[in-house]
Amino acid sequence: MQTIFQRHEIKYRITRAQQERVMAAIGDRMRADSYGVSTIRNVYFDTPDHRLIRRSLEKPVYKEMLRVRGYATAREDSTVFVELKKKYKGVVYKRRVALPEVQAMAFLCGREMPGDTQILREIDYLLDYYGCLRPTMFLSYDRQAFYDREDPGLRLTFDDRILWRQERMRLTEEVGGRLLLPPDTVLMEIKTATALPLWLTEILTRERIYKSPFSKYGTAYLETVQENSIYTEEENRYV
Repeated sequence: MQTIFQRHEIKYRITRAQQERVMAAIGDRMRADSYGVSTIRNVYFDTPDHRLIRRSLEKPVYKEMLRVRGYATAREDSTVFVELKKKYKGVVYKRRVALPEVQAMAFLCGREMPGDTQILREIDYLLDYYGCLRPTMFLSYDRQAFYDREDPGLRLTFDDRILWRQERMRLTEEVGGRLLLPPDTVLMEIKTATALPLWLTEILTRERIYKSPFSKYGTAYLETVQENSIYTEEENRYV
């Protein structure tokens, strides 16, 4: 099981019709990956003042994020993935470790380090550095994932029905929340360690699909900021 990733991740917001045309043009060049079609669940960790995501939205040269991820509704003994995601000068570096859900949450919330590996030490250092990380956002989405038959390092994903909430932040909970994108919008992502192949570039050009940087957690966080601002304005009217 791969635990370390280093690659470019390029995002595009497209319509369902564009998704169908892209897949038709790709044909049998790509095949479904080991998870195929799945509903991904994530719990993001941040400081009480949302320091990690606020810094990320400033688009610095370096940023980092911590989350726990599952591919189905988990039980306490289900395997989930604790992921430390860093981005430096446009390149994404991801470290992840597989743990039982209850052990993963104990580690992230209670600092009970479940072993002594390089990845666990990196995550533990982040926890110590920020000192007060806690679950702040539950994000789920339906994903279709594919990889190139000739170059398995080239992956293509489509994320649909992206939902977010700020309660019930355990992977043992069912999905649910508020839609992050309009119903006809799909988030497409290309993940590659090298340049895009010519055949894929030609498809994107023909379909007039252009890069559209997008952060699920960041967009959901901005929605909470906007809502809190509206509530504050309403309250101030009666002060």
